[in-house]
Formats: sequence, C-alpha cells, structure tokens
Amino acid sequence: MSIKDRKKDHVDLTTSGEVDYQIPAGFEQYYFAHNALPEINIDNVSTEVGLLDRTFSSPLFISSMTGGYTDAGAVNAIIAEFCEEYNLPFGVGSQRVMLEDPETTTSFSIVREKAPNAFIASNIGGAQLVGGLSKKKLDLLINSIEANAVIVHLNPLQELMQPEGDRNFRGIEKGITQLCQDTTLPIIVKETGAGISAEVGRRLLDAGVKVIDVAGAGGTSWAKVENERASNKNPDNNFNDWGIPTLECVTQLVDLKEEYDFELIASGGIRSSHDIAKSLCLGADFAASAQPVIKAVADDGYEGLEQLYQKWNKQLVTIQTLLGCKTPSELTPKHIKLKR
Repeated sequence: MSIKDRKKDHVDLTTSGEVDYQIPAGFEQYYFAHNALPEINIDNVSTEVGLLDRTFSSPLFISSMTGGYTDAGAVNAIIAEFCEEYNLPFGVGSQRVMLEDPETTTSFSIVREKAPNAFIASNIGGAQLVGGLSKKKLDLLINSIEANAVIVHLNPLQELMQPEGDRNFRGIEKGITQLCQDTTLPIIVKETGAGISAEVGRRLLDAGVKVIDVAGAGGTSWAKVENERASNKNPDNNFNDWGIPTLECVTQLVDLKEEYDFELIASGGIRSSHDIAKSLCLGADFAASAQPVIKAVADDGYEGLEQLYQKWNKQLVTIQTLLGCKTPSELTPKHIKLKR
C-alpha cells in the first residue's frame, strides 16, 4: 500500500472514534479545588499564553495530523486558516511522503498560503533521521511551509504494528542530535500516543531539543489504528493499550525542569479544556490535541472547528475564573486535588 493510501486510512480510522485507548490518560484522577472567593472579574480573564517566545490566544497546539493524500490539502487549508484567524500554533502531518513524492508537496505548502503569519511546524519521523537527513531534504521540509519549528515524531510502536512500517530504530537519537545542530529552528520531539518517559526526556534534552510533547496513552491508540486497517492481515491486538498514560508522562518530565530549560506540551487524550487546565496545573506549559480537531473538520469544516474552539475557550475562561486565575500561567498544583 502506498504512503498516500495509508495516510487516508489513518484519518478515516481516527475520526471514527473507535480506536481510542482503553486505559485513560489520567485526567479523571483529579478534581479542581473550587475557589468560592475567586476575587476576579471574568472580563479580566485571559487565555493567552507563551510558547517558544511567541504569545498565542490559548494553550492549544493543533497537533500534527495529515498531508500527502488527495483530500489532505483541503483539511490542512481549513486548519491553517483557522490558526491564522485565532492565533494558534499547529504542526503539519509527517512530510516523509513529500520527500518521496514531490507531487504531494502542495498538500503541505497550502498551509503557508492560507496562514502567512501563523506558527507552523514541519514534521518528520525519527526513523527518517537514521543516518542523517540531507541538507536538501531538510531545506525542503522547512522551506515548503516556511516553518517556524521542526517536529520529530517518535512512533516505534506504530511502526511495529504497521505491516509496511520501519523496523530499524537504531541511530534516531544521533539523528536528532545532528538535526538540532543543522538548523537554527527549535526542535520539538513528540511521541504519537505511547508517551515519553523522564529517562527518554533527559536524552532528548541532552541532544538539544527545546520542546517535548509527551503524547501519552489515553487518546488515539496508533497501534489499534494499524491493527484495524483492512490491509493488515496479521494484526497483533495485544499491543493496543501499550503506553504510558499522559499525566504520568507530564508528572515525570516536570521534574526535569529543575535541571533543563525546556517547554513541555501535554497531549494524548486531550478532549476538553478541563483536560488542558489539569495539564497546566501539573506543570505543562501547553497542551495539544488532534483527534477532536480532525473530527470537527471532517464533520463540519471550518465552522465545526470554530465551534469546538469557542466551546473549549469559554470553558477555559470559566475554569480560570472559578480558580481565581487571570491567565493560564497562574494555574499550579494547588488548583487541583487527587481524588481519594
């Protein structure tokens, strides 16, 4: 099966809502510490927050999702227009297909045409960094969308479940180190749903990575996605729930902030502003989401995405007001309690 067909399979399955983890991301373990005397005017509450020296309207990064197949350009165009209008950062899907098939470039480059001022991140798989990424390929990834950052996604679990997936993961760490040296753009490393531990986080930070997106278990299970594909004749469902829950990843990586200067993104099962706020309370700087976004676009286009965001943003303002926090950066561990 071609990469283009595989990508379309991925989008169709993730929007179905039938390939989520059975294990939770961990948000349900906490409740907010309600403040009956918040002493705050809701009109003065702001959801603005910073990431990589830029200020965004809300702590929501639109996660990397798609590109490289027939309908991907239209989806990316909608997301790009939306992020331009609402000042949100986003990342394109893996650009590997673009490096192998130049005809798919427009499904990615459309994002900069639609969003001339937005923060947009390129995206390449860690396995494609084994042996190094040539200057020509790196320039193509970045210049095709005039990227503001480069995302490296790590997905060994997904690759092993994928019949046509990569099997060699030796040399990825070295490739990330080299990438950090080869570009002045900040490097963001993310998992694709199985999570990043503190030990791996330390290695990434030593390599020069500026942002870690934990992408933990609790949202879309990419092992399950691969096992549900019709073309997968030998699915191994025993790995559908493999991974570290999102909040466990956040808790582990927050401790590294005492030693390293980096920013932390919580993703994996982010399904509401309650999840976003709890992530920030536990020490994440930002949150990211993909499945609800792609589903909103698939169902109702730009209007669907706009309605989702406005709902989430209103929720976040309400949460901050009830906790007495004027900005997301004021959310701390004292604002949530562990259920007993």
